[in-house]
Amino acid sequence: MSLPPGFLDEIRNRVPISRVIGRKVVWDLRKSNQARGDWWAPCPFHQEKSASFHCDDQKGFYYCFGCHAKGDAIGFLREAEGMEFIDAVKLLAAEAGLQMPEPDPRVRERTDRRTRLLEVTEAACRWFRLQLQTAPAAEARDYLKRRGLDREAEDRFELGFAPDSRTALMQALRDKGFDDALIVESGMAARPDGGGTPYDRFRGRIMFPIRDGQGRCIGFGGRAMDPDARAKYLNSPETPLFDKGRNLYNLGPARAAVARGQPLIVAEGYMDVIALDRAGFTGAVAPLGTAITPEQLGLMWRVSPEPVIALDGDAAGQRAAQRLIDLALPMTGPVQALRFVMLPAGQDPDDLIRAAGPGAMRALLDAARPLVDLLWLRETEGHVFDSPERRAALDKRLRDAIGRIPDESTRAHYAQELRRKRQDLFGGSSGRDLRQGRMGGGRTRTVRERRLAPPVAPVPANAQAADSLLEGAILLICALHPALVSEAETRLERLGPRDPDRAALLFDLLTNRDSAAGRRGLETLRADPNLVPMQVEQKTVGEAGAYLREVLDRLEAKRIFDREVPRAETDLDGEADEGLTWRFRQLGQARHRIERFDDNDTKDLGEDQTELSRQLSEFLSNHIWRKPPRR
Repeated sequence: MSLPPGFLDEIRNRVPISRVIGRKVVWDLRKSNQARGDWWAPCPFHQEKSASFHCDDQKGFYYCFGCHAKGDAIGFLREAEGMEFIDAVKLLAAEAGLQMPEPDPRVRERTDRRTRLLEVTEAACRWFRLQLQTAPAAEARDYLKRRGLDREAEDRFELGFAPDSRTALMQALRDKGFDDALIVESGMAARPDGGGTPYDRFRGRIMFPIRDGQGRCIGFGGRAMDPDARAKYLNSPETPLFDKGRNLYNLGPARAAVARGQPLIVAEGYMDVIALDRAGFTGAVAPLGTAITPEQLGLMWRVSPEPVIALDGDAAGQRAAQRLIDLALPMTGPVQALRFVMLPAGQDPDDLIRAAGPGAMRALLDAARPLVDLLWLRETEGHVFDSPERRAALDKRLRDAIGRIPDESTRAHYAQELRRKRQDLFGGSSGRDLRQGRMGGGRTRTVRERRLAPPVAPVPANAQAADSLLEGAILLICALHPALVSEAETRLERLGPRDPDRAALLFDLLTNRDSAAGRRGLETLRADPNLVPMQVEQKTVGEAGAYLREVLDRLEAKRIFDREVPRAETDLDGEADEGLTWRFRQLGQARHRIERFDDNDTKDLGEDQTELSRQLSEFLSNHIWRKPPRR
């Protein structure tokens, strides 16, 4: 639906974002400034006790300094409530007292049709639930009882039963005024291939309603009671309501549980989700009878930054884990990670909980392993690396795998972790082997190999000191001249100090608060002998502002350089000439920015800055090399 220009702005002007978010959070009134529309609360998207979630009525945006969630009122409704864009707009427009623009007649017709289809599925859900209490459903009730489900569980998950009849549901829906075409389109009935009277799609099955993030019944999954049935589980077909690759079972309740601090657990089937929920793990979801799709993975990450994939301990579960590695790597990055739980062989979560209790499941969840561990296991388990060629093949597979990760920082951490694992396995391997395509194991390189391998100098110990000095100068300037913080706010958010006192000081600067740790960080910086000669306290606001921009430029340029060096090293195998040329252009530009010192800078910074320039120049010189010729 197309909206006229300015319509969304008018909504934002009329409805304060704090009113929308205030329905989901409890504001910290001691920290908030209500008169200025400046609000703080514990973040609704991740578990925390402190109020690091900031909401600004004047700007109309929210931002969490913990998990980095951010957006406007519409974005909040989509993330926190799972609403579609247009549904969020309609809700806010009603609250603002605005009339929604008239939709295109064809769009309105599709919307009306969708509403009628939802009425069919809701009516079917109620009918299935009633059937579960009838005599023909005795076997189904016995099955559920054996699986540990009582009446409360049946009601909570709206379980039902489809009698073994070709037309019982069709007739019930006709009696409620729905025509055959609508019933078939909803997926509740099917037509014979050769035409003829529609028949019930689900027969002789325990029924599991599938609801979208807003709680609307969009389809069903049915478990056959007949052990000889062609399909043990049968899902609704693709309909205007139901796309099994874009939805998750139990999404709405799981999202609410994650907001309360529960982990998001991804199991394989309906009964696993119910068993997990009954055992206290209420943030459980499941794909709908297929392997996890990119759309489902994105949906999981909208709920939690680190879902836990709990796969069955059989061969099928192992294969599912391997497929998920290749699916997730091109999508992974900060706040988009995965952890994995591999259950004991032959057991699913339901089996494990019934056999060993919730504590056994909790122990497995606490020991969940990151994606990088599964990648390593896949490429090494069952392999023998008794030759240089096999080791080189491993090296190439790992390099190709991590090369698909789009985020530079995440890719660098993967490479670092895999180098460590490989060194543990083979021994004697240097930290550069993965980048250069070599394995360890005591192999002696030939003269020709020495000539072709790029001469990579080790990173000097003072490189980290250079980062620390630049970072310290930035924080000291901002602490002494708080008026400069707003103009550099976005760049300051990317600093990420490792020292906890410095991190606290940065948080105080960005949030206009005063903490003991932040004060401690400031005093440490003011007394730092490496920063004293910079004479920051003697600068005017104008001088400090220019100096702040210069130091930020240098630190960011150096970090660009540090980020591009590993990628350039990866490209040195001769397969990416254009990418390598671009990387060296980036490195050259970064080097120029780092070394850009004018007379005033040298005079202001004194001998410490001159030494820093020398260190950075030496660091860069040792990292620039010529690409080896093709063989």
